[in-house]
Amino acid sequence: MASVSLNGVSKSYGHHNVITDVDLDIRDGEFIVFVGPSGCGKSTLLRIIAGLVSPSKGDVGIDGETVTDVPASKRGIAFVFQSYALYPHMNVSRNIGFSLETARIGRDAIRAKVDGVAKMLKVDHLLDRFPRQLSGGQRQRVAIGRALVREPEVFMFDEPLSNLDSDLRMEMRIEIARLHETLSNTMIYVTHDQSEAMTLADRIVVLNQGRVEQIGAPLELYQNPKNRFVAGFIGSPRMNFAAMTRHEAGIAGPGGFRLAPHFRDVLPKPASIGIRPEALSVVPAESGRMTGLLERIEDLGHEHFAYVRIDDEITFVVRIAGRPPYESRHGTVGLDFADEDVFVFDGEERRLVFTTEALA
Repeated sequence: MASVSLNGVSKSYGHHNVITDVDLDIRDGEFIVFVGPSGCGKSTLLRIIAGLVSPSKGDVGIDGETVTDVPASKRGIAFVFQSYALYPHMNVSRNIGFSLETARIGRDAIRAKVDGVAKMLKVDHLLDRFPRQLSGGQRQRVAIGRALVREPEVFMFDEPLSNLDSDLRMEMRIEIARLHETLSNTMIYVTHDQSEAMTLADRIVVLNQGRVEQIGAPLELYQNPKNRFVAGFIGSPRMNFAAMTRHEAGIAGPGGFRLAPHFRDVLPKPASIGIRPEALSVVPAESGRMTGLLERIEDLGHEHFAYVRIDDEITFVVRIAGRPPYESRHGTVGLDFADEDVFVFDGEERRLVFTTEALA
């Protein structure tokens, strides 16, 4: 096991900045997930730590030693790629143990390690098969086994589940979480799927355009996002947003919604609000704090998503557990929510946290 540190790490290609001044300390045995939209720099940052890409500026440390100029093969890391990258002419046993063959470890020792890893990953019955004879989930297990058998200090995963269907992704997510609990190795995982990040991570690093927006435990990011980007990225479906307008009588938004008059003195201009789908409930129009047109209800069995158009440009999504209490479509409905479920953002999209005194 090992800790990992990044100090002022940046990466540029010509005038294009991919990573900008990233500082990060990953604790020994921690499961860290880099998450963000496509092109945010998360895979590049992972490759910088692995030594596959050199930083333009800054230092990388592993277990207290600076490794910025140390080649990837000597960093004590193992990398699991998005593509399985298995050798098609080798069976599962040789694919898992090939790195041990090149290290000239004895045949009996290789067999013992391969058998142990294969049993852990539940592919011990597949050792004589070739990659073309395996399913996607089995191939990914073999790719993970190839990393495991090297007994690295740090495991790195670059979107390893993106090629799998939804059922296999869920199954492999559980396997990777169980693997971390068993081995307690430091793991760094890259994904664009915030659900994977929320379920796997000890801490999540949210990246946007090469910069770190926020670092924290999954529930911390969900409950206390620092800005509108993090609030919108963490949570599925994403948070609903609406711009607010200052009036003499208070702060007004779409659908007839108004913030309480005391907000007028503490809220900057411009500002916006955010409300998570699970914090909303659909009620009769006359009972709602906001009204809109019920356009569509998606039936997922255990839950439903209602789409309520607030105005020409804004549609709110409402998550409803169980059966919805209404059947009408294309009718006017109300939306209700609690004051404490409203997130407020300033003109620079920073989240505003008001004290009780400020709102009194």
